[in-house]
Amino acid sequence: MIKSLELTKIFSDKKRGQVVAVNKASFEITPGEIFGLLGLNGAGKTTTLRLLAGLLKPNSGTAYICGIDVVKQPEKSKARLGFLTGTTGLYGRLKAIEMIKYFGRLYGMSESRTEQRSKELMEMLGMTEFAETRCDKLSSGTKQKVSIARTMIHDPEVIILDEPTAGLDVISSRAVIDFINAEKARSKTIVFSTHIMHEAEKLCDRIGVIHEGSIIDIGTPDELKNKTGCADMDDAFVKMVGNNNEQH
Repeated sequence: MIKSLELTKIFSDKKRGQVVAVNKASFEITPGEIFGLLGLNGAGKTTTLRLLAGLLKPNSGTAYICGIDVVKQPEKSKARLGFLTGTTGLYGRLKAIEMIKYFGRLYGMSESRTEQRSKELMEMLGMTEFAETRCDKLSSGTKQKVSIARTMIHDPEVIILDEPTAGLDVISSRAVIDFINAEKARSKTIVFSTHIMHEAEKLCDRIGVIHEGSIIDIGTPDELKNKTGCADMDDAFVKMVGNNNEQH
């Protein structure tokens, strides 16, 4: 469902020169799988997700969403996925329900389907009581729920989430995690980035550890812990990153 083939992205920086943000990243994600990208801040998580979503053009390599080449057919691949960025980016003057419906229209959905799907998402995310509230009046947790709803309005087969629980309280985080699990149960393909170890361990079928732009290991949480001889995912991650630094 998602296939990354040696995706590489290089940025030019005035001070540092050529910076390899993502270095030949290769992995596959199957339908119904939750795949986590685990890494430190600045490791290349967000850039990798933006490459998968066709929002950035790679210097080399490519990726496929539902068999569609994201470099050659970016618009076609985007129609098959929902992408949640790291910022909510909501229009403050629109009500929550208006924001969600607006994106339904952008995706070319019929008015009846947009109406039906908006109500479904509002109920699933526990947002019904905030439906008529302007986005600039919402709490950070509810804003994130609106962002997720607009990402999911067209019921995409592939879901890409960039740190979906960042900055949320425990209750809001739980609602987001429950939603992700519900979508997995519908055989959706889900990839998300995080630096919260326990979240990755609890949610993910497999985890790709990214460090300094490179995927240094991929496996189930148990496989990664066994490889490092650690009982705790935090310790396993620190060991993997530390070993990689020593090799360099």
